[in-house]
Amino acid sequence: MQSVSAVQSFRKLSDGLHAGRTLAGAGLLRPHRPDRTIRAALKIMRWGQSAAGAYAAGAELRPGEPAVIDDLGALTFAEMHERTNRLGSALADEGIGAGDSVALMCRNHRGFVETVVALSKLGANTLLLNTGFAGPQLADVVKREKPRAVIYDQEFTDLVAGALHQRQGFVAWVDRHEQGERATLEQLIEHGDPAEPAPPAEHGRTTILTSGTTGTPKGASRSSPGIAAAVSILSEIPLRARERVLVSAPLFHQWGYAYFTLGLLLGSTLVLQRRFDPEAALAMVERERVSCWPMVPVMCQRILELPDDVRRGYHTSSLRTVPLSGSALPGDLATGFMDEFGDVLYNLYGSTEVAWAAIAGPEDLRRAPGTAGRPPRGTTLRILDDDGVPLPAGQTGRIFVGNELLFEGYTGGGKKDMIDGLMATGDVGHFEDDGRLFVDGRDDEMIISGGENVFPQEVEDILACHEQVREAAVVAVEDEQFGQRLKAFVVTSGPVDEDALKAHVKENLASYKVPREVVFVDALPRSEQGKVLKRELENR
Repeated sequence: MQSVSAVQSFRKLSDGLHAGRTLAGAGLLRPHRPDRTIRAALKIMRWGQSAAGAYAAGAELRPGEPAVIDDLGALTFAEMHERTNRLGSALADEGIGAGDSVALMCRNHRGFVETVVALSKLGANTLLLNTGFAGPQLADVVKREKPRAVIYDQEFTDLVAGALHQRQGFVAWVDRHEQGERATLEQLIEHGDPAEPAPPAEHGRTTILTSGTTGTPKGASRSSPGIAAAVSILSEIPLRARERVLVSAPLFHQWGYAYFTLGLLLGSTLVLQRRFDPEAALAMVERERVSCWPMVPVMCQRILELPDDVRRGYHTSSLRTVPLSGSALPGDLATGFMDEFGDVLYNLYGSTEVAWAAIAGPEDLRRAPGTAGRPPRGTTLRILDDDGVPLPAGQTGRIFVGNELLFEGYTGGGKKDMIDGLMATGDVGHFEDDGRLFVDGRDDEMIISGGENVFPQEVEDILACHEQVREAAVVAVEDEQFGQRLKAFVVTSGPVDEDALKAHVKENLASYKVPREVVFVDALPRSEQGKVLKRELENR
C-alpha cells in the first residue's frame, strides 16, 4: 500500500510541476499589481472557475484593456463586467434565474459573449443553437430542450417565430433599425442594475448540439473545463495569455466554444466577425495584429482559394498559431496552408462528446500529412476491435477516448458506448508505428462493396490530392450486383475528366475503392461548422 501511495503522490507532484511550468510558459503566472491580484483572487473565490469569474477577475486585473472587439468596436474588461451585471439583472427581472435554460442563436459578436457571461452570473443554463438550422431542426430541438427564453439575432426572427410560442424572446444583434416586438440586449443592458449580483449556489451548464449531419442534432451537456483540461491543450499548443484571438470558428460549435472557454483562462482579447469572409478575416488579422486564429479546415481552404495577390497583400506575420478542429484536415491542405503562412497549424481531433482526443502540431503535419496527431497529457486513446480488445499499430478499429471532459450524456437520453472508462468517438482509425493517430472515417459510414470494406475518407483524401481537385466527398449508393458502390462528388480547380480521376484513385488504392461514378459539382453542401452534408449528396 505504501508503494502505491508513494507512486500516486509522485504522480500528483509531477502533474503539479508540469501544470506550473505550462501555465508559466503561457504567461499566466506573471506578476500584476498586488492590490489588483488580491481583488482578482477574491473575485475567483466568489464566482469560481466560470465565465462570470473570468470577466469579474479580468475587470480587476486589466480594466482598461479590450476584452472583445467586433463589428461595433471594442469593449474593455471593465465595460464587459458592468454590462453583464446589467444584463444579468435585467434577465432576472424577466423571471430568468438559476437552473433555467436559455437558448442562444447568435453569430460571433459581443452579444453572444455577454449573454453567456450574464447567464453564468445567474446560474442559468445555456443552450447553443446552430445558426444553420432549418425550421424543422430548430423546432425539434426547442421542443426537446424546453428553454425558457430564446436570445437570437434579428436575421433569425422568422426562423425562431415558432420556437417563441409561450416563450420569452430577446434580440441580440439588430440588422435593421426599425422597432421590433422584442426587447434587445442593449435595451436590457441600459435599464439593468450595474451592481454585481450575488453568485448562484451552483454554476449553470452549457449544452452544445451535435452537428446533426446524420440525423436530428442531440444535446451534449457538460460543465466548464477545469485547469487540468486547459493545461492539456497548453502543453501541446503554444497559446499565450493576453493574445488577440480571431475566433472564426462558430462560437456555438464545440470548437469555437472550447476556444472561448480557453480565452477565459488566458484573458484573451476576442476578435469577432459575424460572418466569415476570407479576405475580411485576413484584413482583421493585419489590423488587430492577431496572433492566434482558431478556424475550421474549410476556412483555410477558402483562404488559399483567394488570388495570390489578394492573399499575399495582407501582413500576417503576427500569426503564431492557427488551431483547427471541427472536421477532417486533408494533408495537402495542411501543408499548403503552412507553405503560405508558416508552420503555425495545430490540428485538434475530437468530438462534441469527448472534447479533444489528439493534437497534431506542425512537425506532425509535415512528417505525416493527414494525421490527427497524438493524445495530449491527461488523455487516454485506444483503438479497439468489436470485442473491446486493443489493436496493434496498422490495424483499423473503433477509437475510444478517456479524459476529464467526457460529456455526461445526451439531454434527450442516451450515451456513447463506454469500455473500461473510455468513450467511443464514433470514428474508426489506426495508429502508425510512431504512435500517430489516423482517422479512417465514421464507424457508421463504412461502405461494404462486393464484400470489401471501404471508408470514404480514404478515397476522398486521394481524390483531393489530385492537382486539379479542390475537394471531394464520397457516398454509398445501392447497387444490385455489389450491394453498395461508391459515388464521388468532386469540385475541380482545373480541367480533368472522370476517367482521369478514376485512374488516379486506382494508382493509389485497391481497385474496389475506385468510385464507379464521379459527379462534378460547383460546391459541396456544408454545415455552419464546415462538415460536408452527405445526406444531401446521397439524394442527388
